Amino acid sequence: MYNFLLPKEFVTTVFEITPEKLASLGIKGVITDLDNTLIEWDRPDATEEIAAWMKLMQDAGIRVIIASNNNQERVKRFAEPLGIPFIYRAKKPLGAAYYAAMKEIRLKSNEVAMVGDQLLTDIMGANRLKLYTFLVRPVAESDGFVTLFNRFIERRVFNMLKRKGIKTWEEQ
Repeated sequence: MYNFLLPKEFVTTVFEITPEKLASLGIKGVITDLDNTLIEWDRPDATEEIAAWMKLMQDAGIRVIIASNNNQERVKRFAEPLGIPFIYRAKKPLGAAYYAAMKEIRLKSNEVAMVGDQLLTDIMGANRLKLYTFLVRPVAESDGFVTLFNRFIERRVFNMLKRKGIKTWEEQ
């Protein structure tokens, strides 16, 4: 019943996603969420560690694009200094932003992974398009107002998974 919400993998941080890991999966590109996936939702700029991860991906030939539901100013401030293309007001889980991202990085769905921190937006939308999905533990304990409802639903899904014996990063 919840399969459309389940990621292919649960990871604690984006740093667990390496070029070697992606290559082993046949992945050539990454669509990543921004807020609470790469950095805290209220931090404006990339950390040195995230900048290094982005560079590692690019140096390995992995194409990276950010797809965020946030506004242009927020996403642009983060992405432009890193030289990363971006889509703002993505309206995830709707498919248009995923298609636009794949077109921008010139890859097909079987060559792309989605990295995000929310089941109802990042993972559900990407699963509908058959992208490989990584659910990252949110980097901040707090969330913006809009995300609070999604987290309520996620807790219910995680409880159901626990009852079924499926381990998430919550049990790690």
